[in-house]
Amino acid sequence: MLETKNLKPRSSEKKLNIGFLILNDGSKKEAIEVNEFLTIGRSDNVHFTVNDDFVSQRHARIERKPGGFFLRDMQSRNGTFINDAQVFEALLRDGDTVRVGKTEFQFQFDRGSERQEITATSKNYFWKEQLQRIPSIADSELPVLILGESGTGKELVAQQIHQHSQRSYGPLVCVNCSALGESLIESELFGHVKGSFTGATHDRKGAFESARGGTLFLDEIGELPLHLQPKLLRALENSEIRPVGSDKTINTDVRIVAATHQNLKLKVQKGEFRSDLFFRLNVAKITPPPLRDRLEDFETLIYFFCKKQKVRLSHTAIEELKKHSWPGNIRELKNCISRARVLFKNQQVTEDLVHQLIDDIPINGLSQLLSAPPQSIKDMEKKLIVECLIRNKGNQRKAASELGIPKSTLHDRVKSYQLDIRDFK
Repeated sequence: MLETKNLKPRSSEKKLNIGFLILNDGSKKEAIEVNEFLTIGRSDNVHFTVNDDFVSQRHARIERKPGGFFLRDMQSRNGTFINDAQVFEALLRDGDTVRVGKTEFQFQFDRGSERQEITATSKNYFWKEQLQRIPSIADSELPVLILGESGTGKELVAQQIHQHSQRSYGPLVCVNCSALGESLIESELFGHVKGSFTGATHDRKGAFESARGGTLFLDEIGELPLHLQPKLLRALENSEIRPVGSDKTINTDVRIVAATHQNLKLKVQKGEFRSDLFFRLNVAKITPPPLRDRLEDFETLIYFFCKKQKVRLSHTAIEELKKHSWPGNIRELKNCISRARVLFKNQQVTEDLVHQLIDDIPINGLSQLLSAPPQSIKDMEKKLIVECLIRNKGNQRKAASELGIPKSTLHDRVKSYQLDIRDFK
């Protein structure tokens, strides 16, 4: 895990010629701005601390020079690598993978170009109205709750809030609450001290400390275990945390942005999410709409992804793609174009080829079922189950929990309606 330190205060004026170091280990994502220079190592006296026994105390340094950003090894014990090639000093290019010890991160010149395209503006009236509020919401210190289906760009909205905030030159740390086991998430959030549990061989700072001076994005907050919710609430209300195994509290300095695809009000009613934590998080709310409800932006989005992936689509192919229900939203659209790049390299994708791009969930399969008006109570029940399975990507346990029925009952309904669970994954 990478932990960031506050750098010297800078003007809030937009800077040119800046880079970013991005770490994404699946459960946690960190981004830190590189301006004039940045030192990396295991010491507490560097800008970017790496808790990795194979990293030297002062391992490497990134410095901006007239020719660009240069990575220099600082006589480390195990070397510094760019794209698996050991370097002593080398120019960094956009997208390069940097490795120090056993830790890898990516260097890039933008936190993510998709953010500008997906969250900058919209032709959809309701989404455009919400987007226009983001700068004023970001400029405050209020907690933000982002609600929406999977794949609608909730993390990109969080990035935009951070970028427009007064904390934009601090770190943005992302924690996926659903990607960690119950035994790990407390340590991931609050840190731990050496010897606090088996495997705790050294002190470790958690996400609250890593995000000091910046923004902490808690993705899939609805998956946070119930027994940890009071501890998170205390951290938010008192601005202090206590690492696992420690008897000392640490003052925090973070702005909280949380997101979920789940219905938190329903979880509160079912006793699965604390009402006081919900109200503490639900101060400023943003709800990215599903792609099917912002089809005014479909051409803009698809041209953006096509340009990025160097994919050519005929007009009739685009019109055919618009008929799809897009249960995976923008993420599914992006994956669809990535698939087109692989399957039809240097070839225009025509209408008759579209089915090969979205055959995981056929155009005439689930989408027809969703668009068909229910004729009976059973039809309504079937449609409700299908929509819930789509939202939860075929996870029957999560779907049953959302529907408020036992998993065994959902399994029986899936079988009786002859649904193939593989269609939803």
